[in-house]
Amino acid sequence: MLVKRPDGEVQPGIKWGPFTLRIPLVHLRFSLSDALQGFAVAGATGLALVPYFMALLGLSFEEAVVMAMIHSLLISFSWMLFGDPYAPGWLTPAIPFVVAFITTPAYLGDHTLQFQAMTALSLNFAFILIVLGVTGLGAKLIKSVPNVLKGGIILGAALAAFLRVTKDGDAANVFQSAPIAGTLGVVICLVFAFSKPMQALAMNKQWLAKLLSMGLLPGFVVAGVVGYFTTEFDYNIRWQLLDVAGASVSLWEKSSPFIIGWPSWGTFAASFPLALITYILFFGDVVTGNEMIEQAQKSRKDEKLDLNSSRSHMATGIRNVLMGITAPFFCTQGVLWTGIQVVLLKKWSEGREKLDSLYDSIGSFYLFGIPLLYVLLPLVTLLEPLLPVALAVTLILTAFACATLALSLVSDATERGAMVITAMAFSVFEPWLGLGIGLITIVALCGVKVFKPEQEKSEEHT
Repeated sequence: MLVKRPDGEVQPGIKWGPFTLRIPLVHLRFSLSDALQGFAVAGATGLALVPYFMALLGLSFEEAVVMAMIHSLLISFSWMLFGDPYAPGWLTPAIPFVVAFITTPAYLGDHTLQFQAMTALSLNFAFILIVLGVTGLGAKLIKSVPNVLKGGIILGAALAAFLRVTKDGDAANVFQSAPIAGTLGVVICLVFAFSKPMQALAMNKQWLAKLLSMGLLPGFVVAGVVGYFTTEFDYNIRWQLLDVAGASVSLWEKSSPFIIGWPSWGTFAASFPLALITYILFFGDVVTGNEMIEQAQKSRKDEKLDLNSSRSHMATGIRNVLMGITAPFFCTQGVLWTGIQVVLLKKWSEGREKLDSLYDSIGSFYLFGIPLLYVLLPLVTLLEPLLPVALAVTLILTAFACATLALSLVSDATERGAMVITAMAFSVFEPWLGLGIGLITIVALCGVKVFKPEQEKSEEHT
């Protein structure tokens, strides 16, 4: 029986420590439209790293799919076991750093050492998160960030996403390998998610309103069908079930530190700087997610979304520990999937009659944590050609949402200019260098007063 939420309260669940467990079909309702788009978008995106697993780590196709399935299961823990109101995802900007790290001469060609390096990265990152979460220092750090720096971090994420779509990587390649299908899919997803004229038209046309409620799914269907007829996509369907048991055993034997041995102290030391750099990315995602939710919360007084940065630190740390000892591939356990968060929040902000709880939408999008897709190889291979489209769509949605949010955070012209310079530094340079340039720019142009708490600022003006 579904538990009903009192008006203005947090969605009910089972408290355990600082976390909240929410059981599907008890504390969460099923949303068909979110489940369908999650099946296509989350499924295709979750499989996007399978080629990396095979090429870099020497896994078979089946082992790589099982690894992706484990990562997906752990990601679902974020909202189901821990109670975070975010659509969780990867720390995607860290992927190039991770690949560069495990392909240095010290690790290249030795898959055992590469997996040990991944475990060391995951445990180092988890250590940072858990310490900052338990002590509350992470939450205090996030609250102390001024809007101009928040805007710089968020806008930097937007610029970095745009660059990935237009310059390099699989997301850019889709416009070269599938220019018709890829472009159509991306444009339809973007228009359906953000177009004001489309939203206005849907108010008088019920069929269009139902179509828009499907979110990103129509864009993926159009891309898939058009790609088939233009021969831009090559479908090679495998009509069989995944041997989950066999692939899981062989993956465990190749990757788990309980079998291959734990990383050396030298590997832990060598990987710690990258874990610190990744924390800046995590920090930016938490800032972005909180700002998005606070903006959307204004239109939904009936459900209070409990934001707790300390909880997010600890929950993400625990997920990284579990990933690091079962299927280590660092940066697959982040706190926020920005492009999807904005889509789900947009639907949630339309009112309780459209969606009772944001958790209904998040839970359904991730199929309540049931990884059925990964077991059915016909579905896996059906989505395989759409992997670059999924990546391009999520990056463009991320870029658009982050840009609009960042530009709304500051109104002072000087602060806005400093924010843009900070964003450019974050998008071009490594995170540590980008942060340093941003801080220097903000202090030089805006002064140290921007770092004072909002209460102190308001008192100075009175």
